[in-house]
Amino acid sequence: MSGSAQNADPAELNKFNERAQSWWDPSGPSKPLHDLNPARMDYLRRVAGFAGREVLDVGCGGGILSEAMARAGATVLGIDLARDVLEVAELHAIEAAVAVRYRAVSAEALVAERPHSFEFVTCMEMLEHVPDPSATMRALAALLAPGGDLVVSTLNRNLRSYLIAIIGAEYVARVLPRGTHEYLKFIRPSELAKWGRAAGLQLRDLTGISYNPLTRAFGLSADAGVNYLAHFRRVES
Repeated sequence: MSGSAQNADPAELNKFNERAQSWWDPSGPSKPLHDLNPARMDYLRRVAGFAGREVLDVGCGGGILSEAMARAGATVLGIDLARDVLEVAELHAIEAAVAVRYRAVSAEALVAERPHSFEFVTCMEMLEHVPDPSATMRALAALLAPGGDLVVSTLNRNLRSYLIAIIGAEYVARVLPRGTHEYLKFIRPSELAKWGRAAGLQLRDLTGISYNPLTRAFGLSADAGVNYLAHFRRVES
């Protein structure tokens, strides 16, 4: 299957594959993901809870969130198309003795196999990296069981997010490699909500992610101007 058929950009996949071996280095290029994970876990517990539930982690990367959810009691399947990164995730899960399953498959392809079968789906910092995020939202909705929960995280599109997420993070503080993000691919909450409604999802909550430069810690915030998390629920049929 070609990259376009999978709704994936080969250049984006290569970008993440190049960082695969440093994925679990908490001081390496993936440091922001390690730092973000506690806030993400807090949010997931708050809006829906995942212990004892079957969770699909779409765009799982090296498995930072997947492993955390599995340790917290979820049954987790992580999927990604960056094969080098996925191999790192598989090896790390074995070394850490964490029960997570991983597959190199797109959300769209998995819909054909397992439609409406997951109680909880997560998709973190992925939508701004795919060619057609609205199509990804449709696939995520189609993977959810009726009444199931979806949590997405992405970046808002405005001047402040450009200055903070690209100029600040990639060029000034250099906490992210240059070229990690493209501003025009950032997604406004109104756009995300529209795609969700079209896919049969109800937006239940929108929460921002804040960063404290003194403590170097991320937290949840009422300000969704830069990074934000969105909780959707599939409408019962």
